[in-house]
Amino acid sequence: MDQTDYKILSALHENARMPISELSRMIAMSQPAVTERLRKLEEQGVIKGYRAELSPGKLGKLTSAFVLFKSSNCKDFLAFCESSPEVVELYRISGEYNYLMKVLTENNETFAKFLDACNPLGFSLPLMVLTTQFEDKNVAAAAISHMQPVPMLKGL
Repeated sequence: MDQTDYKILSALHENARMPISELSRMIAMSQPAVTERLRKLEEQGVIKGYRAELSPGKLGKLTSAFVLFKSSNCKDFLAFCESSPEVVELYRISGEYNYLMKVLTENNETFAKFLDACNPLGFSLPLMVLTTQFEDKNVAAAAISHMQPVPMLKGL
């Protein structure tokens, strides 16, 4: 990957609906060249998909939290998380706890009910989000600013 690929990724991160014509003007390349680069980035798995960014608050999800979770029954815990709409992100982590969940609920009461439902599966340590400074930081823009291209691994 070169700096042009990072510029494309950075622009798409900011606006995934940007037309190819605008993107090509932005990075001073022809539309076919940009289209070909996008195709390669998609084939290589660098671009995994295109999504709309939703506002949890506008959807009635006013409480967000991270929950550290320790379970000895990982299979049942994973099934619980997959079926729970409150769990929007789940990470397997190292250390005393084996999972980190990002949880969105309507309010503190529904969050407490969610934690009660988790109790039979292990031990939780909830961390309530008070404010969000930023989310989903543009990693492509950071790569451009440091001008350190990452070599593309073949077969990924």
